[in-house]
Amino acid sequence: MADDQSNKRPKNGPGASGGDARDARIDALEYEILSLRQQLRRSNAEVARLRQQLQCRQGSPETLPVITPPSTVDISRIDTGLVAQVVSFVGASRELLNLALTCKSFGWQQPASGLDLSLVEEVARGAVCSWRNDIDGVRITLPSHIKCTTTWLSVLHEHEHPLKFDTLLGGGIDYTSDGRTSICGTRTCDSISINTGTAVASNYIMESGMHYAEFQISEGKPYIGIVRPTPNLDPDRFGDFFGRRFFGEFSATRTDDWGDGNVHVCEFFCKSGNRSSTNWDSITEYFEYWEGAEGCNSGDKIGMLLDLDDGTLAVYKNNRRLGVMKDGLSGSYCWYATLTRGDAVTIKKDEAPKA
Repeated sequence: MADDQSNKRPKNGPGASGGDARDARIDALEYEILSLRQQLRRSNAEVARLRQQLQCRQGSPETLPVITPPSTVDISRIDTGLVAQVVSFVGASRELLNLALTCKSFGWQQPASGLDLSLVEEVARGAVCSWRNDIDGVRITLPSHIKCTTTWLSVLHEHEHPLKFDTLLGGGIDYTSDGRTSICGTRTCDSISINTGTAVASNYIMESGMHYAEFQISEGKPYIGIVRPTPNLDPDRFGDFFGRRFFGEFSATRTDDWGDGNVHVCEFFCKSGNRSSTNWDSITEYFEYWEGAEGCNSGDKIGMLLDLDDGTLAVYKNNRRLGVMKDGLSGSYCWYATLTRGDAVTIKKDEAPKA
């Protein structure tokens, strides 16, 4: 009996404070457990609600979304001939370049083909050799494919964009774009001198049919027109096609493609709208007025329609037809522009405006 009473007496010794701390810790843990259980019940209820919504949307109480990993294809196991045929439908050089950059199976050389070409290069070669980008009545000269120097892809790009100023004559002219379609007259160290330079689309030779080109006048008053194909001229000696002392050298480049026509150069002067022409012999017209002559300013667009079926050269200003500037034309011609310093022109192939 004495022992029972002693057990019920409060403990006032050193162990009393330790028991109180333990009890407090137990109470705290029990409270935390209770809170976690309540949170778990709420989470379970939310999961059940979301599951019910998903089942209602899918129409089946047992269906859950299935995630399928994306499948992959080992392109190296596919016949290269089949891949090349499929890739050939891509067609354009820019698209082929993007394709070559996406996968080494397309862009790297394929020795098994026997040509040491990539699939993209093989497709580009086929496109060039098929001449599918040819233009009726135009003879286009393309750069040659040279291994390790010129790719078939670059040759195809040239074939897709053939109209450009590929030849520069004289020291006062330079390109302002990578595509060689924009040119400008340049200054020299001598601020008094006026250098003249001429840009010729010499690889774009018009031999028959109708051809329209548009010249965007960015700055100045350039001269634009047509000239006979004159290959192998020294670019350091010739700045334009109207220097009388050079007529003999120009005429010496004559070929049968010139035909029997007696007009070898004809140009439109943007300042006044007058025309000049010559046969590089006894007949030369300088700045002659013609019906429809009209000058232009920076920002204007001058269009030229060469009709080799009728033998005429018509001029347009901002899509408005000014009239026929010259007739009696036959044989082959190239587009050209002659600039003095400060002039700037861009050429592009286009469709003639509707009458």
